[in-house]
Amino acid sequence: MILIGEGRVITRDKNNPLIKKGGVLIDGEKILKVGNYEELKKEFPNAEIIDAKGNLIMPGLINTHEHIYSAFARGLSVKGYNPNGFLDILDGMWWTIDRNLTLDGTYMSAIATYMDCIKNGVTTVFDHHASYGAIEGSLFRIADAADKLGVRTCLCYEVSDRDGMEKSRAAIKENTDFIKYTKEKNSDMVKAMMGMHAQFTMSNETLDLCRKNMPDDVGAHIHVAEGIEDLYDSLHKYGTRIVNRLMDHDILGPKTITAHCIYINEQEMDLLKETDTMVVHNPESNMGNACGCPPTMKIFQKGILTGLGTDGYTHDMYESYKVGNLLHKHSLCDANAAWGEIPSMLFEGNRKMANRYFNAPLGILESGAAADVIVVEYDPVTPLTADNINSHLLFGVNGSMTKTTICNGKVLMKDRELLVIDEAKAWADARCEAKKLADRING
Repeated sequence: MILIGEGRVITRDKNNPLIKKGGVLIDGEKILKVGNYEELKKEFPNAEIIDAKGNLIMPGLINTHEHIYSAFARGLSVKGYNPNGFLDILDGMWWTIDRNLTLDGTYMSAIATYMDCIKNGVTTVFDHHASYGAIEGSLFRIADAADKLGVRTCLCYEVSDRDGMEKSRAAIKENTDFIKYTKEKNSDMVKAMMGMHAQFTMSNETLDLCRKNMPDDVGAHIHVAEGIEDLYDSLHKYGTRIVNRLMDHDILGPKTITAHCIYINEQEMDLLKETDTMVVHNPESNMGNACGCPPTMKIFQKGILTGLGTDGYTHDMYESYKVGNLLHKHSLCDANAAWGEIPSMLFEGNRKMANRYFNAPLGILESGAAADVIVVEYDPVTPLTADNINSHLLFGVNGSMTKTTICNGKVLMKDRELLVIDEAKAWADARCEAKKLADRING
């Protein structure tokens, strides 16, 4: 048993949101009890103590849209790359990277990303992968990295016709093989989805083949209307808007994640609501690619299950929280916008979305929930109450303040030291693969 305390326990349980001198007792892979630290210590005197030193004790964070394959993009300069729009960014940077990834590069990208996730308090990652230089086995290598580092993850491979039908079919097979593998493994640490890039790179035949190979209890993970070009393509080629096209191919549903949804209209929102399809907002990526501000406030207010992701732009969920809060205030010229919606996406939406795939309750500290717990080094200068928790996190906390990260009852990082990997060697190996990738790209 492990007892974490004493600290301010932010439970995300609406009936008991804050325990000021609290503790969390872990027994194996689950939380046994949450309550007063001294009482728990007295009741379980033999429990191993992790000293929270009065800091915040919180559920592990969840990222519902990540891109592991982008790990080696930081600082990368591609010869001749001078994008004039979103499609140039895709082809010139991201598709160039994924076309040059090897299986070893994919593995080390995953190691680097998951290490950063642990250091930022993220214990569950929904990844959307592409490595058209090495498709077969890529999801399995990412899963190996997740297993090594002890991170909970849901993976898929983005199917696209952009590099020809042979690779498109290989991508579908990689999804199919990995879905079968996770079903046979039956572990609550790794799950699978049917990945799709975006409708503008997928023919009707490819969409139908994806659906044919998608079991009823598995959904799609797809970019939707991230750029205006995606909408124009659907209208021009198929005479229908994107969400409608996905509906026509039976892609929507409660297990499907639609990322971005910038250029969708109210009718499409109603269709997402009717089919109980999930939406993930990625504010920093949308701003960085100059794609526009999505109607996320309206999507959320319609009751569509909406989460918050990073799109690989960062691994710090607080950073996305801060940017999302500012983006919608700025876009709507409304200082009251996004106060409640963005934290609800991060702390409630992501939890509900994750639990459409994972069995143990995630994103909450309560008896029977998954033992995914983080300690955040934050000692507020103003009173912290049940009513102002999110305000403190918005203005006072960032990912690097994570001190200890536990996932599935296993201590992955303690006092900012990674316990599950030789960090210095891992970064050295990652740098080696990053250089190889850059050399392949630039010759």
